[in-house]
Amino acid sequence: MAATHTDKTFENDLRALREKLLAMGARVEEQIALSVRALTERDTALPARVKASDREVNVLEIEVDDLCRKILALRQPAASDLRFITTALKIVVDLERIGDLAVNIAERAADLNEAPPLKQYQDTPRLAEMAQQQVRRALDAFVAGDTAKAEDVLRGDDHLDDLFVKIFNELLTYMMEDSRNIRRANALLSIAKHLERIGDHAVNLAEMVIYMVRGTDIRHARSRGLEWVE
Repeated sequence: MAATHTDKTFENDLRALREKLLAMGARVEEQIALSVRALTERDTALPARVKASDREVNVLEIEVDDLCRKILALRQPAASDLRFITTALKIVVDLERIGDLAVNIAERAADLNEAPPLKQYQDTPRLAEMAQQQVRRALDAFVAGDTAKAEDVLRGDDHLDDLFVKIFNELLTYMMEDSRNIRRANALLSIAKHLERIGDHAVNLAEMVIYMVRGTDIRHARSRGLEWVE
């Protein structure tokens, strides 16, 4: 992260920015956990909590945007501070979208809870836990300014994708075996896809951490013939 500044007001602004980003990250992690609990525990009250938390995430997004604009306008940061602030502006977009995906999961869970469960939900909670861990690791990498942790997130995405494919194939089998399973299996498939997308957003966060620390943009690295690991 950036070094301590002699300008205490500037340092306080940067600290406040980090704290708001971490608060937003904690909220979206909680949203993921609650949305999957709504499914596995068949708890009809939890989707409302997820939606309420999403409003808090949206407020934090606006606060982070406003604080970044204030710092850019008044402090004219350079070098690593500028990369930190521009990274923060991008990170909040991914965090807000993760929150939206958690709301979608909660809404699907609420619908599923009105019908008998299709199967024991074993792999879906595992997928949710992996997605949550990916988000947490990416945020840890951001706080520490640690590119090695960020690269662990990039590598971990393959494991999450593999589990998603396993769930997809299982649900496809359920649909083929009995047409009465199609509606519920399709809803579970949507939940799994949302969790897989959360993993993709965690990868975005990790890529931005690498940019923030190294000044190297590794997005779409393979498409540009680049290696993302130094």
